[in-house]
Amino acid sequence: MGTLTGDDGAHGVFGARDAITDVLIPALNEEASIGHVLAALPRGTRRVVVADNGSTDRTAECARSHGAQVVHEPRRGYGHACLAAMAAIADDPPDIVVFLDGDFSDHPEELPLLTEPITRGGADFVVGSRIRGHSEPGALLPQARFGNWLACSLMRLIWGVRYTDLGPFRAIRYEDLVRMDMTDTTYGWTIEMQIKAALMGLRMEEVPVSYRKRIGTSKVTGTIRGSVGAGVWILGTIGAYAMRLRGGANKP
Repeated sequence: MGTLTGDDGAHGVFGARDAITDVLIPALNEEASIGHVLAALPRGTRRVVVADNGSTDRTAECARSHGAQVVHEPRRGYGHACLAAMAAIADDPPDIVVFLDGDFSDHPEELPLLTEPITRGGADFVVGSRIRGHSEPGALLPQARFGNWLACSLMRLIWGVRYTDLGPFRAIRYEDLVRMDMTDTTYGWTIEMQIKAALMGLRMEEVPVSYRKRIGTSKVTGTIRGSVGAGVWILGTIGAYAMRLRGGANKP
């Protein structure tokens, strides 16, 4: 990977070359959708890694047939899958990592909206906001909207950061992602990343993104158990970092 250049040293643009971008997609039983996701990704992505999180259908085969690299992580959990995908690119790291879901609810063709603030040197971490963008009716369920509002309100109150969404479609400089030392293996992955970005002083940006009804049923907001479990875990993550702040040990 080439070095970053720019007037500010640590946070420069990518010089005369294009930034190398890898896409990581956690997937669980997404046979019907993963092909659509991969086909919609714009040109310019170097590598796409699909982390098969213990699927019982043909998710892995469909991903390979569309040119993706597949890694298997049988331990269920969104964070487990993301960590497995990260491990797969560690030997040949990119400049930018993009995360998105495998259910075709995100719009993969909007990927440049997330990477552009980083490639021009204006941001280190970009979250695609479904709240600020256009969501198809019924795509973002009431429990998800409330959970986003509550979590973002708490982060603003505790750390002074302004988010509107915990959206899964996001981009980050690889070196900053590594420095985060991500540990959450389940529902708290996205909010852990956003909290640690604030603690690290990263330049954060939100961009409006589109959102549609997913193909299939959500493993989280599609069930009462999933919604409650995710909510409790996310609030617990916020509480844990808030207590560390109170104890003077709130560092990434």
